[in-house]
Amino acid sequence: MLINEIFYSLQGEGRYTGTPAVFVRFSGCNMQCAFCDTQHERHSVMTEEDIVSEVCTYPAHHVVLTGGEPLLQLTSTLVDLLHRHGMTVQIETNGTLPLPEGCMVDWVTCSPKCTRVKLQHIDELKVVFLHEHDDPSVYAHLPASVFSLQPCDTGDAEKNNVILRAAIAYCLQHPQWHLSLQTHKLINIQ
Repeated sequence: MLINEIFYSLQGEGRYTGTPAVFVRFSGCNMQCAFCDTQHERHSVMTEEDIVSEVCTYPAHHVVLTGGEPLLQLTSTLVDLLHRHGMTVQIETNGTLPLPEGCMVDWVTCSPKCTRVKLQHIDELKVVFLHEHDDPSVYAHLPASVFSLQPCDTGDAEKNNVILRAAIAYCLQHPQWHLSLQTHKLINIQ
């Protein structure tokens, strides 16, 4: 598998914000989002056993499979291996690909970048809010139990403030949605 990095930190987004977690960042993606903060060309080739071995060097039992797009490479055998080592497995995906057959992920976070979502089950829908004219309601029909709106970090403090204020206003007008800040960026951790 092509792995961009494995690191230990606190989950900075969504339902598990603040939870100590081991992040397995897969390299490669099938989308080209301008705001993506992953350098996909950087990777190490690792076996499933290598990945699990490195994950187990950290004290947390929560693993976040992210990317890029992890579903380009994820296998049910990797998830099973992580479970056998006592891990709770969360995936963060754009939703354009289904989970592998028989893959039993504990928490599915879908952050759609288009409306063609192919997941049958979503625990948390996390929509990146790009500007005040966005309409997250186009995703409200998806089968999720938690709906999160995440203001996009543009790298420009003034633009970010406009986006944040619009996201807050949207959540207040549509209480189905929760505001999800990228707290790892706010507290300056990976």
